Amino acid sequence: MKYWIFCILFCLSAWQVFGQSPGLPFSKFYSTNDYQGGIQNFAFTQSPSGLIYVANNFGLLEYDGSEWRRYSLPNSTKIRDVAIDENGTIYASGQAEFGFFKPDQKGYLIYQSLSQKLPESSKNLEEIWKIYFIQDFVIFCTFDEIFLFDKNQELVSILDGEQDFESFHFANNNLYINQKEKGLLFLENQNLSPLNGGEFFSDKLLAGFISVSNNSHLAFTRNQGVYEIAGYEIRPWQVKLPQGVQINEARQLKNGNIAIGTQRHGLFILNQNGEILLEMNKENGLRNNSILSLFEDISGNLWIGHNNGITLLELSLPFRLIDQFSGLPGTGYDAFLKDQEIYYGTNYGLFVEKTAPNTSKEINPLDGGTGQVYQITQIQDKLLSAQNDGAFLIENGKASFIGGPTGIWNFQPLKDHPELIISGSYSGLLLFEIKNNTVRFLRKLKGFDESSRLIEQDSNGDIWMAHGYKGIYRLKLNESLDSVSYQYYGTESGLPTTLLNSVWKLNNQLVFSTEYGLYRYNPDQDRFEKDPTYDRYFEPDFLATSIIEDPLGNIFYIGEKEVGVLEKQITGSYTKNHQIFNKIKPFLNDDLQKISLIRANEVLFAANEGFIWYKLDKNFNPSISYPTLIRSVYLTGASDSLISQGNYLRIYSIEESQNEEDILAIPYQNANLRFEASNPIPNNENTTKFQFWLEGLEEGYGEWTTKRDKAYTNLREGNYTFHARSKNIYGEISKEDSYSFKVLPPWYRSTLAYLVYTILGLLLLYLLFKYLDKRMKKEAAQIKAAQTKVIQEKEKDLKSSKQEIERLKTEKLRSEIQSKNKELASATMHLINKNGFIVQTKSHLNNIIKKSKNQEVKNEINKIIQSIEKNIAGDKDWEQFEMHFDEVHGDFMSRFKTAYPDLSPQEIKLSAYLRMNLSSKEIANLMNITIRGVEIARYRLRKKIQLERSENLQEFILKF
Repeated sequence: MKYWIFCILFCLSAWQVFGQSPGLPFSKFYSTNDYQGGIQNFAFTQSPSGLIYVANNFGLLEYDGSEWRRYSLPNSTKIRDVAIDENGTIYASGQAEFGFFKPDQKGYLIYQSLSQKLPESSKNLEEIWKIYFIQDFVIFCTFDEIFLFDKNQELVSILDGEQDFESFHFANNNLYINQKEKGLLFLENQNLSPLNGGEFFSDKLLAGFISVSNNSHLAFTRNQGVYEIAGYEIRPWQVKLPQGVQINEARQLKNGNIAIGTQRHGLFILNQNGEILLEMNKENGLRNNSILSLFEDISGNLWIGHNNGITLLELSLPFRLIDQFSGLPGTGYDAFLKDQEIYYGTNYGLFVEKTAPNTSKEINPLDGGTGQVYQITQIQDKLLSAQNDGAFLIENGKASFIGGPTGIWNFQPLKDHPELIISGSYSGLLLFEIKNNTVRFLRKLKGFDESSRLIEQDSNGDIWMAHGYKGIYRLKLNESLDSVSYQYYGTESGLPTTLLNSVWKLNNQLVFSTEYGLYRYNPDQDRFEKDPTYDRYFEPDFLATSIIEDPLGNIFYIGEKEVGVLEKQITGSYTKNHQIFNKIKPFLNDDLQKISLIRANEVLFAANEGFIWYKLDKNFNPSISYPTLIRSVYLTGASDSLISQGNYLRIYSIEESQNEEDILAIPYQNANLRFEASNPIPNNENTTKFQFWLEGLEEGYGEWTTKRDKAYTNLREGNYTFHARSKNIYGEISKEDSYSFKVLPPWYRSTLAYLVYTILGLLLLYLLFKYLDKRMKKEAAQIKAAQTKVIQEKEKDLKSSKQEIERLKTEKLRSEIQSKNKELASATMHLINKNGFIVQTKSHLNNIIKKSKNQEVKNEINKIIQSIEKNIAGDKDWEQFEMHFDEVHGDFMSRFKTAYPDLSPQEIKLSAYLRMNLSSKEIANLMNITIRGVEIARYRLRKKIQLERSENLQEFILKF
């Protein structure tokens, strides 16, 4: 417990002592080619939605997080200042001109001058340097006069100084003016009043004025240092700026620090005690030492207007880059803090940075420390470096080769042997010894020759080694400490795969990372199993490539898909924080990923270029949520036509959101549109993702994409609303923006066209009615004539009605005869069926005779059989059936025999039965054969009548 308290107190005190964060903030430089403007940038401001506006010597620059736009003044002169009021009105001032911008119908910003509202005596303007909003006034400042306008953009008053004004400053909601020979004045009740002690600055040019409190101010002169004003007392402020520094601007930041832009020495950021927290110039991170303007945006980023270009510093991020601009070349691999000195290991070698107060923060190479470094660690009081060239001892400001083989991955103190060091090498394990205040190589351990980059020791002293693609090994040292035996663990031992396994020590327990999450070793079963401790914090397929635990129990990790930290809570659980680390993922070392612990809550991530410093700050707000903006809408075709630039005019303001009166009607033939969206998040052009939805065509939002434009073609008529929203690198979804429009129908589907169609339809119906009426009259006349003719014919037919009656009687008699013939044929069929039954009965009786041994029974049965044979007249029955069948079926038998004379009697009978549409079973019964026999008979009949395979036999006979 005392150890933990000591660690916490040490870390807090170290942070207070060291104060300054190592490295440089993330930055982005915009050249004149990027923003398509002039080299000088005099001022910045930001709209409520996050758009950045810059006063440039080519006009007004507008930045939406993705692209730059430029708007010029009518005389194409330089813009010296730009400011946005609470209504979103953009005011600008420059050479002989001041006014505001408002959008036209397409959203393009058009400049509106206010200079014509000045009296004739004040229209001969020079430079209008500054714009301020104080109470209900908009104030424009020149070196000769100060103009006060109200919110309705009407001139209220003009303040004229007896001497030239030299500079203007806004602090503590007051306007302070530096005037020649008079010193410092301030605006009070539309008048200029002298500041207490302000005459001290009558011969000094002020570059900045900051209120530390109500009665305490800091005045930054251009060439004569910085002064503290406390009541009536003015004294030099103790700040250690370079000799001869020229200050162009000083600005107080939200966290209380002070940013100073200079003419030749770059940027300084100080705390309120005057201590330099950050110094940046052309040698360490800036492209240009000359700074004309400074601006802190709503996210806490610092915008720097250079004499040539613009720099964005992301000061709000809890990250700092330690790379070549900080004096550290090469790719980072490991780092270590010892005695207020940070040692860095890169592929270039070893470097050291002093962090003690009042020491140079330069990073210098370590003598003898060249070559690829893999690990820097301290064992007892010895600082060791594991390198490609071998093992090195760091002491007295240089690195010395210890001896032994080359290709050293790591060092660890050997458990239960404090004087011995185990080391993983390219080809197995090595043993070193600390003796007589030095480190020496003892021997290579026999029995194991695998490359051992990741090793850890458990509580039993066993050495666990995770191989990148073979699996995991457990090694045991023999008693003489000269060889090891090992046991191999692969998929058969519970590991999901043998690839990309690693071993780490967390909370004094070994944890094994795999392709499918974190595992632990179960000694009772001698197998690996999923470690449930971290299941709630990671996905099942989480693959960790580097893990480290700080003294407070926080676990920092690098995974295949995410980077983050598990913050240890009082309850022993963790709070996961990973979204903020999305910022650094693209910069991390993609060779051997590593997290180096510096202090509690403070680590260094190995990067492709040096290291990335991070300090866990529980009060850090990862981002300000900017709204999504639909920046441009085009009608596409052979050449795109802009119809909206995303700005909409209100009475006294500019808005980025569309109102109902802004809805545009688009002709049907031009209904091909392309939308461009953006989010004003700075320095995230390639990481912000967008979703789009065209209401009226699509059911909802599509997939997330880094593309910020969406096109639609051949839209039908109707009302549409295009929705766009975005997501930043922290996963936060921004407020959406929308653009509504109407597609007019084509001329043939317009309201006028439908009116014409209605009139034409009614006319057509009228003509059709007239046509049908005429036709019906004509048909009625024809029917009447036909009826007359029918009557005449009926009268003629009456004469022969008796003959017709006689004919009908004759037909009736024939019909009755035919009916009787059908009945006779049916009776004959019944007789044939009966004969079939009798024949079958006779057959059964014969079988009984054969089987019976009783002679009397056989005699009686024979009598019955003889009686049956006498009463069967099969041939006569068939002849009678054939005669009546032909009468019923139109002489079918005769015609069929004539057509096919080669047919057998059995085939004739089969044809007759098929003509009667009998089933195969019925036919088999009549012909006294099996159903199979019927099928064979049908087949032979088909062949004799030469019937095609595609033709149906029964249909052929029925139609014959």
